[in-house]
Amino acid sequence: MGTRSDQIPSQDRSDAMATVADALGRLRYGVIQLTVHDGKLMQIDVTERRRFAG
Repeated sequence: MGTRSDQIPSQDRSDAMATVADALGRLRYGVIQLTVHDGKLMQIDVTERRRFAG
C-alpha cells in the first residue's frame, strides 16, 4: 500500500504544494501533470498552450 500523506515530512509536502501552486499561478492555458511514486511527488511537468489568431 502507498505511503499515507501524514507520513511524508510536512516540509516536503509544503515545498511540493508551493511548487504546484506556483506553476498554476503562472499558467494561463495548458496542463500541469504530476508524477507520483510510492505516494511521493517525484516530478511536475508543465505544458503551456499558446494559440494565435489567424
